Amino acid sequence: MRLGVLDVGSNTVHLQVVDAHRGAHPTPMSSTKSTLRLIEQIDAEGRLTRDGVDRLITAVAQAVKVAEASECEEVMAFATSAVRDASNCVKVLATVQAETGIALQVLSGTDEARLTFLAVRRWCGWSAGRILGLDIGGGSLELAVGIDEEPDLALSLPLGAGRLTLDRLTQDPPTRDELAKLREWLAAELQVPVRELVAQGRPDRVVATSKTFRSLARLTGAAPSGAGPLVRRTLTAEGLHQLIPLISRMTGPDLAEIDGVSRSRSYQLVAGALVAEATMRTLGVDELEICPWALREGMVLRRLDLTEAGQ
Repeated sequence: MRLGVLDVGSNTVHLQVVDAHRGAHPTPMSSTKSTLRLIEQIDAEGRLTRDGVDRLITAVAQAVKVAEASECEEVMAFATSAVRDASNCVKVLATVQAETGIALQVLSGTDEARLTFLAVRRWCGWSAGRILGLDIGGGSLELAVGIDEEPDLALSLPLGAGRLTLDRLTQDPPTRDELAKLREWLAAELQVPVRELVAQGRPDRVVATSKTFRSLARLTGAAPSGAGPLVRRTLTAEGLHQLIPLISRMTGPDLAEIDGVSRSRSYQLVAGALVAEATMRTLGVDELEICPWALREGMVLRRLDLTEAGQ
């Protein structure tokens, strides 16, 4: 089965074409991205702006053409934090469907955490034991813990790297005062959710997914993406401790020139690093393992599970 997975996130609209069937891993065939930064297109009333909607329609329409050219049997289209949190979300969804024919499914933050956890569990296998999964997106931070494919606890917090950059790091590069205040605020925000996670039991493995964590791992010495997904990659607290003073003195355009940092996300790398640092510190974690599978793979795996069940 050839599927198109269309992910409307806070930073990009990303179409991944995969060949997949039950009992096998999804095989990526192509990847097409449009950088929209929808999180920056939210106005003072919390609405996605007309310009943001127009750009979203254009990106979705382009993705549909790619999916058709790739002979996808189905396009699984979903939206996360930026669209979900917009006060005009319902109108945006209706407009996108009317203009492109694509009905975007809005995932709750909890569903994001659950589906990402499923992907991590399938990648790591049952021998991983109890897994604690972390995912820093543009608009939110997802955390989930459990020993099965369905986590015992799944949380989504409004601590995304793009959101915090817009709200709390107004200078480029950020000032020392901004960094100190964000660190203090993050420590306070994470206390209660981390307490809930810890109450579920000590994890056997702590695993992180998605672009922010991959970039941070790369900048602290992990193998480049060209080495392939099977190479073990980690991010350590010590590596972050050494990295943050360096990247926090650089502008977004300068960061974009570094190997391993995407231009579309360079502006939010410092905030993402501070979220990673605060989360690891509050959890008492010294090292994270980086998983190459995340939300999109979780969506595909769940779709295949439902197909097998005849739903």
